[in-house]
Amino acid sequence: MNPHLQQLHPYPFERLRQLFADLRPAPGKNAISLSIGEPRHASPAFVLAEIAANLDRLSNYPSTAGIPELRQSIAAWLQRRFALPSVDADQQVLPVSGTREALFAFAQAVVSPGRDALVMSPNPFYQIYEGAALLAGATPHFINCTADSGLLPDFASVTEQQWRACQLLYLCSPGNPTGAVIPLVQLQQLIALAREYDFIIAGDECYSEIYFDEDAPPAGLLQACAAMGDGDFRNCVVFHSLSKRSNLPGLRSGFVAGDAQILQQFALYRTYHGCAMPVHHQLGSIAAWNDEAHVRANRELYREKFAAVLARFDGKLTVSAPDAGFYLWPRLQASDTEFARSLYASENVTVLPGSFLAREAHGINPGANHLRLALVAEPEQCVEAAERIVRCLERG
Repeated sequence: MNPHLQQLHPYPFERLRQLFADLRPAPGKNAISLSIGEPRHASPAFVLAEIAANLDRLSNYPSTAGIPELRQSIAAWLQRRFALPSVDADQQVLPVSGTREALFAFAQAVVSPGRDALVMSPNPFYQIYEGAALLAGATPHFINCTADSGLLPDFASVTEQQWRACQLLYLCSPGNPTGAVIPLVQLQQLIALAREYDFIIAGDECYSEIYFDEDAPPAGLLQACAAMGDGDFRNCVVFHSLSKRSNLPGLRSGFVAGDAQILQQFALYRTYHGCAMPVHHQLGSIAAWNDEAHVRANRELYREKFAAVLARFDGKLTVSAPDAGFYLWPRLQASDTEFARSLYASENVTVLPGSFLAREAHGINPGANHLRLALVAEPEQCVEAAERIVRCLERG
């Protein structure tokens, strides 16, 4: 067996199952889950219709590169969304079967294993980054995100020696779970470091389309490159998905875009990896990337939920609206695991302890005493969950 498998930590939801193993929720209260970031808004009917109309394409083997029309629709969306002068659909875009598998596979393709190889990521973080680093034969290096750093990674804490050892830097902006957005200027500073020390930046931008101000969408990594006069996107790739943007998590449709030389090697890896997107899913994806009306409606629904939930928490829980994304990241005065247990047992509401999403680094676990609340359920359920959380807090 691969010895690196022994280094993997249990996934947060397995830890949550174990945390609740001896508990039974109070009878008479319907279960409400805020623990999993699975969008529950309706999938766009026109996308489902496009998929259904092309089920005959199941008779075709899909190619790793995807059909040209999909790559072209993705390139056009990138240009519209991030004000990019141009994107080469054939060289700078690669469709993938969901960004989760692509974020993992990417490290296997680009990391040269070794004792001194570092793969850096935010802390707290999406656990795929850590598993990808370990199974690629590298050492994860966690960069804490705390209130003191504005919930962004404290890049000033990284030493020159660590930058030299870095092969891959995972960014998550908007952040999971904090919702913090890395400003364009800071992205440009990181790009300069990547080129000085020759590492790759993997920008996980899967939450980029859920934000609150229609006139101020989150900046992207390729946008930062273009603002520096670089259309080659050297050392930079981004990962985007239809899961959150278009409420299509089961479609498993996303893409990687950026540095053509890196994507050429990643495409070679994926040819053997064998995760090509089915053709009827590609055709449905084209319809989704070509439409923004459903995305704007999706954002409006999240705005309404955040406003209603934050109003219930006002003065009762230390929490504020995120920059973007659909998570709240409140801070507790008590243990996050103990509160999660009490909330489940007394109110039948499931939340994810923040400590499960982070590792001990630089003397602290930056997720400790936090909760991740995914506002993905129906508005009335989110409000009811907020009221139950307040009751649990008031009981102490």
